[in-house]
Amino acid sequence: MSETIEPRPPLPPFDLDSAVKKIRLAEDAWNSRDPERVSLAYSPDSVWRNRAEFVEGREQIVEFLRRKWARELDYRLIKELWAYRDNRIAVRFAYEWHDDSGHWFRSYGNENWEFDEHGLMRHRVASINDLPIAENERKYHWPLGRRPDDHPGLSDLEL
Repeated sequence: MSETIEPRPPLPPFDLDSAVKKIRLAEDAWNSRDPERVSLAYSPDSVWRNRAEFVEGREQIVEFLRRKWARELDYRLIKELWAYRDNRIAVRFAYEWHDDSGHWFRSYGNENWEFDEHGLMRHRVASINDLPIAENERKYHWPLGRRPDDHPGLSDLEL
């Protein structure tokens, strides 16, 4: 018996509104810092390149995210649309976090996403750079979890 795949709307092909909604759903999931929840947005055979690390499938995604959020503490993320077409979306993002020594960072990056017909991401390519920042340079101050709707986005913050 084959696995039943639950669609994850919005589904491709994307228009501006559905691409923006898909991005916000991804941002909300990642801000939950729940690896199992996040992994459900990816196809069972999803392939990632994250920095110089290659990840395949949901099990490896969960392992990767557990390691990530064990070292990137108080993680808060904002994503923004860069481009979209058919079943692909490109985003830019920035997130803030600190290590276990209390040193703060803002990580900047771009992601290229490709979705299957069920709205599950089957490819994710992420390029990310970390910038050390002083704690008083932080711009993300909402309580851990979902970014409030009235919190500025990347362009508003001039990031």
